[in-house]
Formats: sequence, structure tokens, C-alpha cells
Amino acid sequence: MKTYIALIKTEIRLAFRQKVVIFFNYLMPLIFFFVFAQSSHAEQGGAITQVVTMVAVIGILGNGLFGAGMRAVQEREANILRRYKVAPISPLPLLVASTITGLVVYIPFVILMLVLAKTLYGMQIPANLTTVILFVMVGVVAMRSIGLIVASIVNSMQESGILVQIVYMAMLFLSGTTFPSSMFPGWLLTATQFLPATWLVTGLQGILIRHETLGANWQAVGALVLTAAVGLLISVKLFRWEKEEKIRPAAKLWVLAVLMPFILLGTWQAHAKDNVRKTKILDRQLNRSRTVLIRNARIFIGNGEVIENGAVLVKDGHIAGIYDASIPDPKAVNASPIEAAGKTVLPGLIDVHVHLGAPGGFMEDWKDFDAVKSSERELAAYLYSGVTAVRSVGDILDGTLTVREVVNSGEKRGAELFMVGPLFTVPGGHGTEYFSKLPENIRQQAETQFVRVPKTPEEAKQSVDALKQAGVDGIKAVMESGAGGKVYNRLDPLILNAIAAAARANNMPVVVHTGDVRDIEDALKAGVNGIEHGSFRQRIPDADFAEMAKNGVTYDPTLSVGEAFPQFAAGKLDLLNRSLVQQVVPGKLLNGTKKMIESPDALPIRKSIGDYPIDMAIAKDNLLRAWKAGVVLVTGSDAGNMLVFHGPTIQHELQLWVEAGIPTSVALQAATLNGANSLRAAKRFGSIEKGKEATMLIVDGNPLQDIKAMEAISSVMFKGERIFRSELFNQD
Repeated sequence: MKTYIALIKTEIRLAFRQKVVIFFNYLMPLIFFFVFAQSSHAEQGGAITQVVTMVAVIGILGNGLFGAGMRAVQEREANILRRYKVAPISPLPLLVASTITGLVVYIPFVILMLVLAKTLYGMQIPANLTTVILFVMVGVVAMRSIGLIVASIVNSMQESGILVQIVYMAMLFLSGTTFPSSMFPGWLLTATQFLPATWLVTGLQGILIRHETLGANWQAVGALVLTAAVGLLISVKLFRWEKEEKIRPAAKLWVLAVLMPFILLGTWQAHAKDNVRKTKILDRQLNRSRTVLIRNARIFIGNGEVIENGAVLVKDGHIAGIYDASIPDPKAVNASPIEAAGKTVLPGLIDVHVHLGAPGGFMEDWKDFDAVKSSERELAAYLYSGVTAVRSVGDILDGTLTVREVVNSGEKRGAELFMVGPLFTVPGGHGTEYFSKLPENIRQQAETQFVRVPKTPEEAKQSVDALKQAGVDGIKAVMESGAGGKVYNRLDPLILNAIAAAARANNMPVVVHTGDVRDIEDALKAGVNGIEHGSFRQRIPDADFAEMAKNGVTYDPTLSVGEAFPQFAAGKLDLLNRSLVQQVVPGKLLNGTKKMIESPDALPIRKSIGDYPIDMAIAKDNLLRAWKAGVVLVTGSDAGNMLVFHGPTIQHELQLWVEAGIPTSVALQAATLNGANSLRAAKRFGSIEKGKEATMLIVDGNPLQDIKAMEAISSVMFKGERIFRSELFNQD
């Protein structure tokens, strides 16, 4: 032990006397720190966290590859190690002393950097500071082991310089240390999982941004510890005291042994892609942490209140301040400005009634149709259109749960998804002709997984309990009997009562698809939370609206689908020609729909849809009277049905509402705050209020004067991230 202590003391003294050590461990990382911080405007939010991560990893790489690797070669070349050989002494104390010296030299810099980050750029000192330091220490030890292996297998300083530079540059530029990994294509992001530095970056970001523990990063920690142990053992085995001792070329393959933990990890990640997903999610969280000031804008709060000229301060993904007239200078609040003069800021729009995965038309070729990939693109289309949250009211369970996890986690960008899973109904004739045109595998999946048909109240309760366990956000039942059973066979009211009771017991909202007054009254007796569609063929009694208003039952008229069905039955294509539809709907879907509608094969489908009785005058009158009765209104498009495409339909729904006589401010509140309340998410979004998520839409002009301005989208912000809309349809 005395030998170890003596060598450690000697090594530390020598290290702090060497200019190269001071340069690589302090001066060079500090240069990088200030360059990165200034270029990324680190004072404007969470960018400083990324800067700290990048600089810390650069320092760890330099400490290991240059501080340990090249220095060991220099000492051998200068015959310094020969002096220890005659002591006599084994290589192990020298290597241990070198490793501990690296820690002693570098850890003070990490603490200094955190202090500078807090003092100069406002970064909060991590509450889990011990975890940060421990992870950095593990990284330093592992990289010094790799550096010592490099020193062991090279025969000269020249060879050392070449190999160290190759390893250093590869890790520096491909791990996310200097270039954000979000820039990498999917295949390259997967390839980077073989690099130890990649795991240093994602591990340190996870600890700093998501406050993860070492246990949450067990793969990275385990691989780094194993690398350190293997590297130390191999370095002892290959250790050479004098430059005259040459190593056999075959012995250089030992470098693969020290990298084997990461070769195994990278191989596993090529299949599992867990760390690839984590990298994408961390990048999303960093983008959401920027500080932005939207200024000189008209602000629709969401509750009907309007600020004619104000500003919204966004920080760490949330609304940090709302200003009326007295607008701060962006520099005073360390924010990047977004000029919004002549524009209107609103909460992100909400569509509470969609059928994700049902495309709303016909593909040119169904062979390559994938419901999960289609759903991911549809959520991107919603976000492109300023719709930041949707509820899918009838889903294929497993596939939609997968999509929800991918998008809601931030791995891919899209509107936040709420889902109800399979709907409770008794299938009838609706859609039979449509399904007949689909490929066998898609038709079977839709017919077997889209619905649940409980035969007894107990079976209904068990089904609701199972859906709760699966993780759905709500329940939907279908009461409608349609035109003589051509749409659906009517659900037994006793079954509906059991469904609603089980949903209440599981604290889940339940909404009901209705077609006539009898359906609505049975739903109200069951104590449901929302009425979907209301009725397109019967005038809803004032007493029913009064009861809905009294009990807070929401009303979603879905006028868009009421307009689309007759147009589809008549073979009209007007709804395909809207600008926003042209922007977001895939060309193959638009072309396939046009061809199908114009084809003789479409006649049975058009007739089936045409059998659905719709009177838009009745539907609009029901909506107007519901508003006058004080019913809580919400907006749903029923996207996924014929000619009702995912993404751009709520804007058209709002236009239909205004045509029906609904005040514009009432319609906009229905599409924002009311929708958030119905999703039980109003504490997070739905209105522009301090503390809520910064999920907003900026449109050109004033939609309160001309509702068509809602289609003139200037910018979309989602949880603090300014969305580059053109990139949404090119996600890996």
C-alpha cells in the first residue's frame, strides 16, 4: 500500500507540473466550454446542459487518450519507466497511480465547470450532484484504461499519435459530443452505439436532464466498469518497461477485448435500439428547454379572454410569463425573440374524435400499408396543422399503444395521443363494403381488434377493467342503430350502464356515439361524460341539452363527417382540394381516393355511406341550441372516415361551427380549453397560462374576425419546442 500511495503522490505532483496536462484537462475544455456556450446562446434555457455534457465528455476523452495513453508512451520512450523496473516494482501500482491521478486532475474541472454554468448561464446545480460526479469518475477510469491499452500496443510515439487521433476523432465527432446526434441518419445513430463516448453522452445527459440514477444507466455504467477492469488487466499483461521491447502485431488485437463490452452493447442496440430511442428523447427535451419570447402578438388565452398586444415568455418547456402591453426586452429575460406583429397566438388545437390508423380514403396500393407507421405520420400531420392533442376513439389496441409510447415520449414528433382502445358496440352493416376493398390482413385486424362486444354486464365490466389495465385513457361505446340497423346494431342499455359504471370506478371518462334522441337519453341515464355526434337526423329536445349542461356532459357534433358523407356518396371531391389537405395528406392517398371515387367499384361503398341519414341543417341547429343551453362544447372531426383526413380538419370544423351561428371565440374555446378539460389534461395545456406547457399555435391575421385565418399557420410550438413543420414527415 505504501508503494501505491507514494506513486500516487509522485504522479499527482508531476501531473500538475506539466503544461500538457494543464492544457488538456483545464485550458482546452474551458475554451470549448465558452465557445460552445456562446455559440449556442446557453443563457437561453437548457442549452447550457448540453454544453456541460459536451465539454465534460471532451475532457474525459482527452484525460484518457492523451493524459494516460500518450503520456505512458512518452515515459517509455524517454526511458522513465526503466527506472521503476530496477526498483523492483510491478506494473499494477504504476497503472493504478496513473488512473487515480487522472481522477484527481479532472474532477476539480468538472466542479469548476458546473460553478461557471450556474454563475454565468443560470444552470441549476444538479440535485443529484453525487451521481453526476460518480458517473464522470467511472467514465474517466474507463477512458484511461482504453488510453493505457493504446499505450501498450503501440511501438512508437508516431504510431501512438496516429492511433490516438483516430480513436479520439471518431469518438469526438460520432458520439454526439461535438455534433448533435439528432443530425445523424438512423443507420449512423445505430452505428454510434458501438462507441464508449456515445454512452458517456447519453448517460450524462440522462442524469443532468432527467435526473436519472446510476441504476437507470446500468448498461452504460456496467460497460464502462467492465472496460476499466479489462483494460487494467490487459495493460498489466502487455506492459513494457523499455522502448526496445517490441510487441507482436497480433497482440494489438487485445484492443478489441477492452472494447468488447461496447461491441456487445452496440450489437444489442442494433436490435433493441433502447439507447437510440433515449438519444432522440433527450434531444427532444433539450429542444424544449429553450427560452423564447413571442412578442407583439394578439393572444387568445383559451377561456375567451383576448390580449390585443402582448407577449408570451417560454422557458424550460413551460409558459413563464404573459405580458399585456408592457413587453420586456428579450435580452433582459435571456430569450430568443419571435416577432408576431399582426399575428395571433392561441393554445394548440385539440381534436377529441379521430380514428387513428384509418386513413380517410383509399391508398393507391394497400400492399405496403402499415397501420402503426400510418398512425405516426397522421400524428405528425396533426402537429403540422397546429393540432397538438387528439383522442382516438376506437383503436386497434396494441398498435395504438405502441404509437402513443413512441410519440408521447418524444422519440418522434407528433400531436399528443389519447386513446380509448377498441370501442364497445354490436357491429352491423356500416363499412362492410369499405372493409371488403382492404387487404386480407388489414381487414381481419380491423374486424377482430377494432371492437368489443360484451354480452353481459359482467363481461362489460371485465372488458373495461382490462382496458384500464392496458393503459387506455378512456372508454367509448356505440349506441346508434342507424337506418334500420344498416349502420350498427344497437347496444343494450343495460350493457351501456355496466360500461359507464365500470369506467367511473376506474376513473376513466366514457363517451358515447349516438344517432338519435333515444340513444342520447339512454346515454345520459347511464351517466356518461360526453355525447359524440348527437344526431344528424333528429332535433334533440331542449330538456336533453338542459340535462347535459347541468351534469357537465360535453357535446361533440362532428359536423365535418356530416358534411363529408353526402359528398362522398355523391362522388364530389371538393374536400380534397383544400390547401391544408394538399399540404399534409400523402399524394398516394389523395390520388388513390380520387381514383376510387371515380371508379365503378366505389358505387356500392358510396351507396352504403349514402344510406346514413344526414341533415346538416338539423345538425347545425342542434349545435346552436346546445350552446345556448350552456352545454360544454368540444371539437372533433371524426377523421379517418371517408374524405375526413387526419391533420387539417379541425380548422374546417370550426368554419362549419361559425356558419352554424356559433361565436368564433366560443368555437375556439371548444377547440382548446374545453378539449383539454374533456381529456382531463387542462392542468398541463389548453390555455395560455403561466405554468402550463408551452403548446401554442401562431396564425397570420385575426381568426376572431375571419375564422379562415386558422389555416394560415405561421408557427407551431409544442411543449416549448418550436416545430420545423417541413421536417415532420421525414422522421426516421
